[in-house]
Amino acid sequence: MSASGEFLSGIIEGFYGRPWSFDTRLAYAGYLAQAGLNTCIYCPKADPFLRKRWQEHWPHNEWRQLLQLSAAYRERGIAWGVGLSPMELYRHYGTAERQQLQHKLDKLMQLEAPLLAILFDDMPGDMDALAARQAEILADVCHWVPGVRVLVCPTYYSFDPVLEKYFGQMPADYWPQLGRELPEAVDIFWTGNQVCSGAIVADDIQAINQQLGRQVMLWDNYPVNDGASRSNFLYCNKLSQRDPALRQLLSGHLCNPMNQGILSLPAIAGLAELYGEPALGEEWLQQVLGPVTWEQLQRHRQKFEYEGLSGMGDQRCRELASRYGELPGAAAAEVAGWLRGEYTFDPACLTD
Repeated sequence: MSASGEFLSGIIEGFYGRPWSFDTRLAYAGYLAQAGLNTCIYCPKADPFLRKRWQEHWPHNEWRQLLQLSAAYRERGIAWGVGLSPMELYRHYGTAERQQLQHKLDKLMQLEAPLLAILFDDMPGDMDALAARQAEILADVCHWVPGVRVLVCPTYYSFDPVLEKYFGQMPADYWPQLGRELPEAVDIFWTGNQVCSGAIVADDIQAINQQLGRQVMLWDNYPVNDGASRSNFLYCNKLSQRDPALRQLLSGHLCNPMNQGILSLPAIAGLAELYGEPALGEEWLQQVLGPVTWEQLQRHRQKFEYEGLSGMGDQRCRELASRYGELPGAAAAEVAGWLRGEYTFDPACLTD
């Protein structure tokens, strides 16, 4: 089953730190369908079997949950897939490494998922043959997973100079070479002018499309809050400062949500509205987050987004944590946990 060619809109669970619960992931199949969105990619950095231990297979219970997720999204008509981060595979890609990758992909094909992402983000990239080696790997992947739409996150996925600060100097001609040598059908992720872009306009996207020679897939790092500074905040406002004209310049637009999955829904509702889906409205958010929780968030969400934990101070955070902790539902529990400092910054996140 292939989703090739369709404009993808939805979420990419690609953050560091505390991952979502299985129940939250399962519930998102319904949320995305109700919002008129069509895509979900599972690639939390906390899953070692996608990243540092990618050659290994998931334990039985975790694999069973992935099978359940794939089936649930399929039933809802949502394109679901996995994002695999084979750590620094491009450093040495010989016979043994090719066999390891093919074996992993054979396992992933059992999920019957229409999407597969290969993610080279947040890995060292200062080697001359980087684009050629990554294109070679993706050519193999496309050959091994026929009928699946393949996406890739390049090592340098933004114009943001912070990437070279942490992952080394980008090779000359990296983006044009990658665009020339990657299989034509592969979608390339891009986060905008910054890793976490405050605004994204058409000119920003045209600049990278020209270098790559194809339309990018926007990996939108709003409302994600996994970094050193962003974990101080909750982003419970709708996605904004995105030009509706982006639709003609992209192959898709996926938002990377917060560690707090239910509290990410207002932002995701903004993504749906950006592309012409009917507004979900206050009633829907009240129903999903809980009416009392939603009422409380109307009072506090600007402080949560602009003052954050440090701005509100310890005593105020404790008072609000107690208040939200008495409310029912997952959304209230997420607020209370954040206020209590349970979503601590993951130092593995280097690109805040």
